[in-house]
Amino acid sequence: MFRWYVINTYSGHENKVRQNLEHRIETMGQRNRVRQVMVPTESVSELKDGQRVQVEKRTMPGYVLVQMEMTDDAWGLVKNTPGVTGFVGSRNKPVPLSQPEVDRLLHKEVPAAAGGGAPERQRPRAQFEMGETVKVISGPLSDFSGEIAEINEDAAKLKVLVSIFGRETPVEVTYDQVKKL
Repeated sequence: MFRWYVINTYSGHENKVRQNLEHRIETMGQRNRVRQVMVPTESVSELKDGQRVQVEKRTMPGYVLVQMEMTDDAWGLVKNTPGVTGFVGSRNKPVPLSQPEVDRLLHKEVPAAAGGGAPERQRPRAQFEMGETVKVISGPLSDFSGEIAEINEDAAKLKVLVSIFGRETPVEVTYDQVKKL
């Protein structure tokens, strides 16, 4: 039975491990035991040189997902791949992911009516734009106003440049600590 497993890798080497593992699968004739190897990523909008660009970011640094039939041969193939430090689970028995975990990691939306349980909690999306002026409404700098210099949608935070003693100072605040002016 094919199940999804999580393997540990050195952080930053996820794509290299995926390539090494796929090469080993082909050269050792194990395509019938290992179906898919993937690095979980999501598309994120970033500001580079004043331009908004879409980039792929790893959602689980240091981990690679592998869909495989757990046999001794397949386990050894994956475990002995350069860059793999082990499987997630106990030392001798890797633990497969549950289907809801797989769906969440692979960004598959499962409707609640289809037996997928509660709908996924959506991350708050920025209702702000770069360069926009906002007022801090809570925290130690409440009543200060400033210009948005950076938007971090992953953490739901903004970096706002506020003027303190005549000098622009970057301050990190959450979305709910500011309001638009």
